[in-house]
Amino acid sequence: MASLLMFWTRIFGQPEPRRDNDRPQRKTEITRLPSVQAELASAGILLVLRRMRVPLITLVVIFAVSVLGLSLVPGKDASGNPAHLSLFESFYFMTYTATTIGFGEIPYPFTPLQRMWVTFAIFLSVIGWAYAIGTLLSLLQDKAFRRALTRRRFASKVHRIGAPFLLLVGYGHAAQMLARSLDDMGRRFVVVDHDDDRIAEIDLDTYRLETPVLHGDARETGELVLAGLGHTHCEGVVALTGDDDTNLDVTMTTALIRPDLPVIARADSRTVGERMRAFHPEQVINPIDRFGDHLRILLRSPAAYQLMIWLTSAPGTALPARQRPVPHGRWVVCGNGRRGRELTADLRAEGLDVTVVEGTSGDAERCDDVETDAVDAAHLETAAAVVAATDSDTTNLWLLEQAHRLNEDAYLVAMHNNVANASLYAAEGVDFGMAPAEVISHEVLARITSPVLMRFLPQVPHQGEEWAARTVERLVERCGTGTPYLWGISLTPEDAPALMPWLEHGEVHVGDLLRSPTDRDRPLDAVALTRLRDGHRIMTPGDDEVLQHGDQLLMAGRAGARHQLTDTMVDLPTATYVLEGRTIPAGWVWRRLSGETAGRQTG
Repeated sequence: MASLLMFWTRIFGQPEPRRDNDRPQRKTEITRLPSVQAELASAGILLVLRRMRVPLITLVVIFAVSVLGLSLVPGKDASGNPAHLSLFESFYFMTYTATTIGFGEIPYPFTPLQRMWVTFAIFLSVIGWAYAIGTLLSLLQDKAFRRALTRRRFASKVHRIGAPFLLLVGYGHAAQMLARSLDDMGRRFVVVDHDDDRIAEIDLDTYRLETPVLHGDARETGELVLAGLGHTHCEGVVALTGDDDTNLDVTMTTALIRPDLPVIARADSRTVGERMRAFHPEQVINPIDRFGDHLRILLRSPAAYQLMIWLTSAPGTALPARQRPVPHGRWVVCGNGRRGRELTADLRAEGLDVTVVEGTSGDAERCDDVETDAVDAAHLETAAAVVAATDSDTTNLWLLEQAHRLNEDAYLVAMHNNVANASLYAAEGVDFGMAPAEVISHEVLARITSPVLMRFLPQVPHQGEEWAARTVERLVERCGTGTPYLWGISLTPEDAPALMPWLEHGEVHVGDLLRSPTDRDRPLDAVALTRLRDGHRIMTPGDDEVLQHGDQLLMAGRAGARHQLTDTMVDLPTATYVLEGRTIPAGWVWRRLSGETAGRQTG
């Protein structure tokens, strides 16, 4: 049991959340970050001024020479006397002439010499305008200018966000799955990625809420600041790029600039993961470790694994099918490198006999060179289970096909490298398969949307298969087959003032609290998953469990049940009806006139 708690804790962290004072405090001038963002966003204006400086000066000089020359060229008035146009008249005439409006010659017809100068000025202005317009068109096609405009629009979108949002670094398969779930839940997020194709995919993903996207290198501190790291509504950073160094850099930058923000980061390397933990991130996720951990949980209890996957999914997700019992005979792990080594260690830790099929190249990081002779030597026909854990889906599918041909009863396990190939694995008849992207998205979503769940999950493996199956049945009965909403409540005067008269006398039971405020004979669509009192925890307390002042409960139920339970906790007439069945007036004056007593009624 101790080893099981250790690897479960490695998945979901410590049962109790880290306190703010556990993180080293760093003095950071957060207020200066928005000015850096404004400086980056103004790059487009500076670029226009630099590129258009010479064309604009040329136009000004041409216009000035044209106006001055027209004023100096002598003309004749209506009486035939010599006359000169004033500077204002020349300016007015050249203005509507240069703009092709053409009102005519003013204040009197021009002389041939004036018309010759005007003709020269017209051709000169055409050349100037052609030069300026050509330069402007060239500027509009310039990549640097277009990037500057894009960044300015992006900065404006981020600045307008008035609700809490997450800074999502990287838009790979895991981030895409997470983003879709967040959008379905109405959560805002900002994306930073350096890949053009991934940026284009975001435009194709029709999110309901506006999603600002920055094409940039997250290793640059200025890019993170521009993406909203210093924004007052930024509530956390999730680094899910495929590059460990980038994820480490994001973790470090956030810890140094915004130590108040939680960070969830992906790390495929154990060394990088340890470096990340030095900066106190909320969680470091290693997809290879997680795959082995999930497999170990499934070996112990299929019902517990079903409950874990269901509760960590987005609200409303259908209840996943329960896996069939996993065999405990001889297992064959195909694939060398770190994947094969760590999976082998996890399986042997469960007391299983494991045969390893390695590649022939000798490259510890290459896993797609498994040969037929090596597979034959593993005697797949007598194996209880076969694990395909190379970094090539093509090789994995070939290994599974070989195992299926030789042993139809073998339990097939596969690590999907590409989420898009999930249908191919399903067609191959895989019993247990999971993509690293799916593992990451599930865990990150659980940490973001249901932090209180992290207090419950580490205790699940200790309860046994029967308890897990009974809990799933109870949740389905009360809440349906969709993933329930999770929330925590505290029975304190601040959070549950209406319940205090009954709590003081020990007259509140779990079953009484979970009555509908509209019909107390009907239970709420909610289940109490755990009760915490003075550090002691009771899992899924029964309806007859007596509650006390200061108890904390983790609830699971439909969205409406949460609001109904809140009404019972804060509204005295509602609490009186739910706990005693009496209906009393809502107002104090009416209660006095009717003689009804609010709160607990003594005999």
